[in-house]
Amino acid sequence: MTEFWFIRHGETGWNKQRRLQGWQDTPLNELGASQAGLLAKRLEVEARNTRIDAIYSSDLQRCHHTALPASERLGLRVRSEPGLRERGFGVLEGLEMEHLDTLAPQAAAAWKSRDPLRLLEGGETLGQFHARVVATIDDIATRHAGERVLAFTHGGVLDIIWRHARGVPLNAPRDAAMLNASINRVAVADGRWQVLDWGDVAHMAELARDDIV
Repeated sequence: MTEFWFIRHGETGWNKQRRLQGWQDTPLNELGASQAGLLAKRLEVEARNTRIDAIYSSDLQRCHHTALPASERLGLRVRSEPGLRERGFGVLEGLEMEHLDTLAPQAAAAWKSRDPLRLLEGGETLGQFHARVVATIDDIATRHAGERVLAFTHGGVLDIIWRHARGVPLNAPRDAAMLNASINRVAVADGRWQVLDWGDVAHMAELARDDIV
């Protein structure tokens, strides 16, 4: 069994503006960098009692830069893994959510349909994305049997992971949040996935207190 701690990257400016990022290499904003720092402190504390064996990250900088503070505190290198990258949204990338239907109506309809086979101009079908994510994670699990792995990734990837582990169809409603800098634990063994814990953001309490002040 491999225990994954899947972690969504910290906030970016495009997250705040509600723009589809996809394969665009957007940086963390100031809040995102703070989230990465608090996450790293949490992981350092966790590692005192819970061994962490490896760190993987999407090859996009918003994930890599979220992983770096943890890498430094844990003394583990970040292994770049393109298979953990967000879905390619093609012509929708960079557009604000509320303008998708106006600026790219056909692509927006394809994206909203959640049809695994429906083409998305310039991007990946949902089915292609699902296959890529599942194959990548199964491959990492094989390489790290009996170990605990941190994997820094994206909201869309977390959606695929949650659905695959829970047996929820790609076009069905989802009742789980995909939070920035959250820890989402999943066990993978012989191709079987199980959600152990989801949406843990206890390490963000300090930011919440700062907001109150």
